[in-house]
Amino acid sequence: MTRFVLSRLLWAAPNVVAILVICFLTIHILPGDPVHVLVGDFPAPAEYIEQIRREFGLDKPLLTQLWLYVSNLAHGNLGYSFANRQPVLGLLLARTQITLLLMLPALTLAALAGIVCAVAAAPRAGSLYDSVITALSLFGYSVPIFWLGQILILVFAVDLRWLPAQGMISLRTPPTGMGVVWDVMWHLVLPAFSITIYFMAVVARVARASVLETLNNDFVLTARSKGLTARQVMWRHVLPNALIPVITVIGYSFGSSLTGAILVETVFGWPGLGSLLITSITNRDYPVLQGIFLFTALLVVFVNLITDVLYGAIDPRTRTVARQSE
Repeated sequence: MTRFVLSRLLWAAPNVVAILVICFLTIHILPGDPVHVLVGDFPAPAEYIEQIRREFGLDKPLLTQLWLYVSNLAHGNLGYSFANRQPVLGLLLARTQITLLLMLPALTLAALAGIVCAVAAAPRAGSLYDSVITALSLFGYSVPIFWLGQILILVFAVDLRWLPAQGMISLRTPPTGMGVVWDVMWHLVLPAFSITIYFMAVVARVARASVLETLNNDFVLTARSKGLTARQVMWRHVLPNALIPVITVIGYSFGSSLTGAILVETVFGWPGLGSLLITSITNRDYPVLQGIFLFTALLVVFVNLITDVLYGAIDPRTRTVARQSE
């Protein structure tokens, strides 16, 4: 297993380096000058503009800037934010925690609910029950996240006034003590549900197809002939053998959920990486943009590594194939 994990790490390292270089060059090639954003609309002397450009290293050639960025990155320095006037690392760590607070519960709930729906629907393939679950999953997969978020705000925040519409915490009456936890959870309901409903539909569709295919294997017939109940056959034999495609789509969904988080955080005013990305694009804040791309790339690579490890744990044949291909 150790050799299997190390081989995956060796494959991941070039991907991270390639993403880092491509994102750096793309950000700097795009039109716009961060110095003009820093100076503002007021006229400023040319000497002052050149001074700011020198302070942030924007007067150097592009390849020199890339080398300096990689050198600083090797020492744990992600740069200094132009717009926020603070180190990028501390800013990203704070915002990443807020984004993960939104994503992880939503994706966990989506994975569990999707598997439960698939287990309930696949043995009844072709029935009304299966058709209803399939239709609901198709609806959840088809609805855009940002549109669903706005509908949820109109229904539950504006019309019914059950849940807050924006932000992470109440500003009119700030809570204290344990009230802060409950207030954050209360604000988390609508944005988390927007993410959950989409990815639950994705997991349910893949899991249903995988469970339905596994049910037709010979070992399932053997398990039934031994007198095992339908529930025992499903949870002991069918589901473990059907999990590989499900784990794949869950790992893939983590990467795509980062894109969904940008839309959800914009709609609900959630102060995470998504909203920081939007403001950084507007302000041409190069160090923050590079830091966000690097962080998200590392998160996706880490999740893919966990997915590969789970492959090897669930099905040892994947480790054998990996060793043979090396």
